[in-house]
Amino acid sequence: MRKKYILTLVVSFLVSFFCVAQQKKLEQAGKSYERYAYVDVQKVLLKVAEKGYRSADLFQKLGNSYYYNADYANAVKWYGELVNDDVNGLDPEYYFRFSQSLKAVEQYELADEFMNKFYTAKGEDLRAKNYQEEPEYLRKIDLQSGRYKVKNITANSVYSDFGPAYFGERLLFASARDTGVFAKRVHEWNNKPFLDLYVGKIAEDSGEVEKLRKFNRRLNTKFHESTPVFTNDLKTVYFTRNNYTNGNFKKDKNGTNKLKIYTSKRVKKTVWTKPTEISLNSDEYTVSHPALSPDNKKLYFSSDMPGGYGHTDLYVVDIAEDGTLGEPKNLGPKINTEGREAYPFISKSGSLYFASNGHIGLGGLDLYVSKNDTNGNFNEIYNLGKPANTPQDDFAFIINEETKTGYFSSNREGGQGDDDIYKFIQLEDIREDCEILLNGTVVDKDTKELLPGAEVSLYNEKNNIVEKVKVGEAATFSFVTECDKTYFLRATKESYTTEEELVSTPTANETLEVTLELEKTIKEAKIGQDLGKILNLNPIYFDFDKYYIRQDAAVELAKVIAVMQEYPAMKIDVRSHTDSRGNDEYNMVLSSNRNKSTIDYIVEKGKINRDRLTGKGYGESQLVNECANGIPCSKEKHQLNRRSEFIIVSQ
Repeated sequence: MRKKYILTLVVSFLVSFFCVAQQKKLEQAGKSYERYAYVDVQKVLLKVAEKGYRSADLFQKLGNSYYYNADYANAVKWYGELVNDDVNGLDPEYYFRFSQSLKAVEQYELADEFMNKFYTAKGEDLRAKNYQEEPEYLRKIDLQSGRYKVKNITANSVYSDFGPAYFGERLLFASARDTGVFAKRVHEWNNKPFLDLYVGKIAEDSGEVEKLRKFNRRLNTKFHESTPVFTNDLKTVYFTRNNYTNGNFKKDKNGTNKLKIYTSKRVKKTVWTKPTEISLNSDEYTVSHPALSPDNKKLYFSSDMPGGYGHTDLYVVDIAEDGTLGEPKNLGPKINTEGREAYPFISKSGSLYFASNGHIGLGGLDLYVSKNDTNGNFNEIYNLGKPANTPQDDFAFIINEETKTGYFSSNREGGQGDDDIYKFIQLEDIREDCEILLNGTVVDKDTKELLPGAEVSLYNEKNNIVEKVKVGEAATFSFVTECDKTYFLRATKESYTTEEELVSTPTANETLEVTLELEKTIKEAKIGQDLGKILNLNPIYFDFDKYYIRQDAAVELAKVIAVMQEYPAMKIDVRSHTDSRGNDEYNMVLSSNRNKSTIDYIVEKGKINRDRLTGKGYGESQLVNECANGIPCSKEKHQLNRRSEFIIVSQ
């Protein structure tokens, strides 16, 4: 008994000690997490998770640690644990991050499912609105795909190389390749060496970067330098660096070292002045990734300064003649989202290229472009498509519009290191052609049931086939067509009639919805059913105040005769109806006369025994809608009541 008691105490103590230890690890991880020390934290968080501990906070931080380091496969794993626990009050932001991570591993269907959840929870969010407005975003991306020929440059290292910038006929970029002979200085974010600026000559024939060396000792320090941009005369540079002032590595109130933009002037061929901060910098928020307008009068940059839309936004500020900066202006919700917009570049034509994980893309950071309108505003945004974009991070795009060549950065699979620089040739400009999305469904004309397996063909106005699809279980089809054109949609299915519909597309981007109704060629006729509906008869019309059979009615009655001749045992009850216009008693007499004429015609023309036909005129006593005496109705509604029915009573 005593031994058991002692054992219980020991076990209780160990469990208590372990729980306290785990709690301390979580607290320690939380503190590091706030400093963005993600990779170091992962070890602590993983150990706790592997012990079987589960909490929303644990999964959030594990997911974030991988998400922000672009390890989307592991982000999917831990965000998946988070959303599978279905935590009450879960921040919808995690639906968005989970969706982005799923895209990066090309699970687009599940990614869309969680984007829909994100929209439901946070419909006012710009990212949610963008998704809702572009449900066919993969088709939009496909439209722009294939416009670039992309290749990894040989100057990449096994470390991170990114942020290319033109320097005359040379190329600058940031690299984390070895910065010391005996040791690699490592920053706190991801245990990778610190970044320095490197420069090399662009080979005229191949676009490769040759004779690589460190750029300048005055600009490179023991901390990060990246994303430079030079004025047209190559005498002034703006670049990004850690908040490192007068030898001090500064942090904000939360202990995070922010990024700043510095500037330096070239006083001799290889001599640069000591870099100084631009006036927009702050110890409390990041200002980074500078870009210049073609006339060098505007500075574009990325920042998480207060008043923005999301994690980081793009801004522009005027540069005065003396180099001083005006008030920064946010580029607005057309460009910025609640996500991350960064790495702006302004081409010679004034187009804005940038990276974003807030606009709808393939996953991670995608590359986008927006052209200046006549008022100097950026409006419509285009995803650059594949292969410029991949499910991984693609960013820091620059282009020489004269040669149609350029460079960008990516951590896509198949690279030499972490982030790599890729060269490209632009084969085509943005495809701005008007585009119509033609969506549709194939259904049974009578039952309205879906018809999976139907084949739908799209023909142009010359009757040449453009595209053909076989619809799946949802019986839906989708074609991308041109604006202001004429097309034919033709649907076929075994045991059904062929249906064709003419579609004239509008002159502006739009999505059209079309339902193609196919009619069975062999239909089941049951007692109590209206043979007129089975045969899809046109209305049996009579001239005003008359009851003789017109030629158009004769065609329809010939169909009834054909069925009765094929099935000699079938008996029909003919029912004739009028609308409510006119005297009730008169309508009853009129419908009875028309009923008699109909039966007589079938008997005489079809050689049908009269005992197989019964009938009666019902006048306006069995209206199918509200159009009774005194109720104003359209001609179309009254027409619905002027009908003939051929009810099968035996067969």
